[in-house]
Amino acid sequence: MNVTASNVQARTGERVVIVHGYEASPDANWFPWLQNALEAEGIAVTVVSLPTPDDPEKAAWEDAVSAALAVPDAATVIVAHSLGVVTVLRVLAALPEPWELGGLVLVAGFTEPLEALPELNGFLAADVDVERVATSIGDRTVIRSDTDPFVPPAASDDLARRLDARLQVYPGAGHFMTEDGVTSLPALLDLILSR
Repeated sequence: MNVTASNVQARTGERVVIVHGYEASPDANWFPWLQNALEAEGIAVTVVSLPTPDDPEKAAWEDAVSAALAVPDAATVIVAHSLGVVTVLRVLAALPEPWELGGLVLVAGFTEPLEALPELNGFLAADVDVERVATSIGDRTVIRSDTDPFVPPAASDDLARRLDARLQVYPGAGHFMTEDGVTSLPALLDLILSR
């Protein structure tokens, strides 16, 4: 398991687990920026390095997230991007009840197969009981763009509805990747710090 954890004393026990998506890594996109910004606030951060991100395997990804998350609590926030979203939701759905998670922020999230990425159909073949998972999570937010070339707005909107989550739309942010010009998400940082 490849997990990068900070050695900073956590702010009142708070911790954030960041989960990247397909064809990404912990040092891609806005993940290093978010890790550094949170650690500067004294929050412990774990960035999960998912195995073979260019050829994701469901069980291996879920094992990596589960190991990094361990037992969530009210002081834990998960931030997931793209294919990491469905992975996180599956891990949460498999936790023995009762459990609690303080916050969940899903960026460019979806749970169903995507027309733009048919190679992921096998990974996405089974849905997750999002509605049941939502009852154990405090703050729930779904963030999407209006110009995402991979995830249709309706897919993220549906996920927000199923989670009974707040929906935030970032115009022109594409799939929230470096190539879309997104290397930081200050509103996401504010969302976590305002908990």
